[in-house]
Amino acid sequence: MARNPAAQTAFGPMVLAAVEHNEPAGRRLVDDDLAGLFLPVPLRLLVGATRWGPARRLMIRGSEFTGPGLWANLACRKRFIDDKLEAALGDVDAVVILGAGLDTLGYRLTRRVRIPVFEVDLPVNIAMKAKTVRRVLGSPPLSVRWVALDFERDDLLTSLAEQGYRTDYRAFFICEGVTQYLTEEGVRRTLEGLRAAAPGSRLVFTYVRKDFIDGTNRYGTRTLYRNVRQRSQLWRFGLQPDEVAAFIGEYGWRLVEQAGPDDLLHRYVAPTGRRLKASDLEWSAHAEKV
Repeated sequence: MARNPAAQTAFGPMVLAAVEHNEPAGRRLVDDDLAGLFLPVPLRLLVGATRWGPARRLMIRGSEFTGPGLWANLACRKRFIDDKLEAALGDVDAVVILGAGLDTLGYRLTRRVRIPVFEVDLPVNIAMKAKTVRRVLGSPPLSVRWVALDFERDDLLTSLAEQGYRTDYRAFFICEGVTQYLTEEGVRRTLEGLRAAAPGSRLVFTYVRKDFIDGTNRYGTRTLYRNVRQRSQLWRFGLQPDEVAAFIGEYGWRLVEQAGPDDLLHRYVAPTGRRLKASDLEWSAHAEKV
């Protein structure tokens, strides 16, 4: 099966989660004991080396050369998502992870609650996820369903329904690190698929700023811009913070909260005592279906 360039990005966030899990409990930004196990052998060995503090700090500093501040952004957005899901668990009937990649949230969630978890991604990533889960867990939990689709071409609601999703579910939708890889048409197609979500459903998503996509502001990330915009069109969509409410409002969603770099640092990094910077390039948002 041909590999979509966007599909190759599934490993990076899990490497970060696994490295963060090697931090002492009071200093870690991500608490994910499965992340390292879900990685292929070479990356597991790399992550294993970061149990040694100096190697871990070296890796985090090295990430700053490509995207200054993005280590904190990626770690904190996971915490933001976890917090919103934790607060909503008593009020939702299902969790839908859009662009699930190798994310372990659905498998950690089954340790605590038994609600349907739908993992949605490109067919190549779903195949990789299935192989990984069988290697690590032996078999997938009964509550987890895999949904293979192309966000640019396939109907999201139909694909979910084929795996048992019901439109009367009050669902918690997660779209982490996905929107920038889609065209505007693909993002709107996805939101159109979520238009039928039951009132009270929640949506947490991340986005990069539109002025980065159009080259107006590179946010100090020349290497990243060259990699995702100049050498390829890997990142294709962005929003400005003041556009988000109206954009999602077209599809029946009410913006509840946005979290930019200052808020994320104050909320998650400051309590650890770590000296990390965050980038204004990427923001997280939380919305509710009305």
